[in-house]
Amino acid sequence: MHHDQPSTPARRSFLRRASSLALGGALGGASLAPLLLAPRTAWAADYKALVCVFLYGGNDGMNTIVPTDTARYGAYAATRAGLALPRSSLLGVSGTDYGLHPALSALRAHFDAGQGAAMLNVGPLAAPLTKAQWASAGPGSALVPESLFSHSDQQLLWEAGGASSVAREGWGGRAADILATVNPVISVGGNGRYGTSAARMPLVLPDPGDYFGAYLANPNDLRWAPIAQRKAALDAIYAQDSGSRIGNAFAQQTRDAFVVSQRLNAVVAAQPGQKPEFAAVDRAFAPITSGGRVATSLGRQLYQTAKLIVSNATVQGNRQMYFAQLNGFDTHAGQVVDGDPLQGSHARLLAEVGDALAAFQRAMNDTGLAGAVTTFTQSDFGRTFKPNSSLGTDHAWGNHQIVLGGAVRGGLYGKYPDLTLGGSDDVGIQSWELQGRWIPTTAVDQYAATLLSWFGASEAQLAAALPNLRNFGGARPAFV
Repeated sequence: MHHDQPSTPARRSFLRRASSLALGGALGGASLAPLLLAPRTAWAADYKALVCVFLYGGNDGMNTIVPTDTARYGAYAATRAGLALPRSSLLGVSGTDYGLHPALSALRAHFDAGQGAAMLNVGPLAAPLTKAQWASAGPGSALVPESLFSHSDQQLLWEAGGASSVAREGWGGRAADILATVNPVISVGGNGRYGTSAARMPLVLPDPGDYFGAYLANPNDLRWAPIAQRKAALDAIYAQDSGSRIGNAFAQQTRDAFVVSQRLNAVVAAQPGQKPEFAAVDRAFAPITSGGRVATSLGRQLYQTAKLIVSNATVQGNRQMYFAQLNGFDTHAGQVVDGDPLQGSHARLLAEVGDALAAFQRAMNDTGLAGAVTTFTQSDFGRTFKPNSSLGTDHAWGNHQIVLGGAVRGGLYGKYPDLTLGGSDDVGIQSWELQGRWIPTTAVDQYAATLLSWFGASEAQLAAALPNLRNFGGARPAFV
């Protein structure tokens, strides 16, 4: 076989990619057709990026951020029992009486430097809600979010910013449209509701090292005549007038998709050590890199994001929004191994989160972009304070989140719940339901409003992006 000619599997792979692109499908993990890219604009100096990291399954916030003062740690240890983290293992947050899970040790330097904050007891709310209002609320009450404790519904409520779980738009996507960002939300973690809007779908990119789109990274690929001919044929097809507005709109989207894939492909495909322009990013991710590849799923997503942020002029636009995710947090069992909560499933998940977030923040610091980038977590819901009989935890409501960035005001924000089972913050009333499922004291809308305000949204734009925000007055956490 001639050395310039791809093998038969490579030809089949290209044909699948080209056909999928023509149909607006996924290419190597990439969604291209529904981009609706705006015209290129002049590069602005006031660049900012928001990076959402969604922890799917419901992260156990009660073991992510733990009180360290004697009274509350005693209450925590008494209820958590075998799931309780040893007090001596907790990583103290400077200036507070709280500690992080020891699996998050990679984040400690960033918290110590004032680049890390925790948002306490946040979750979907239509309006402020007390235990008395909860107890008196009837079925279908507007005060109570629909389908509480359901994974799919609560994920959508978080992603939609407190709107209905059947809403088609996410608060990231709505904000991107309202702020007229050049690109839609850029997802390195698959399709999610967070980046969807009425006008645009998220731009979904594959892992580092994967090809993106019909224009392959290696220019030698086009030296094989059939590939060059197919490329020319696709260009010709989508340059024609279809005779219908819908057909022409689809053709324009596809032409835009070809353009953006060609523009971003070299950035997307780069692996550690391959491009000198990403040397600082490569060094930051070195602790979680092995054999020229970032070793973890979330690490690869945030490595991809870091490269794109460093290449912000190529990506285009002075406001960019990113989405990453990690699954597996539905820890109904296995949070303890051989009697040790530091070795269970939750500890392993948090280690991946902490290592990846720390590498990403190092990259932002080392490239001088830390003040322009804010990273934040979301998750379905918190988990029950009281463990279940399987050495795990069950579905709850309010939860704690982590925010990182050079513009972050370090510390803890919001109200930590009263740890009394059946107390003022626990939805439980009957004896069988006293599990510690906390009524949130900060709404998703308030959390998102702080982030979007930093991003540059006006009050009118915040009101349009976050439908329930008006119900909370001006009360918002000031973590950034």
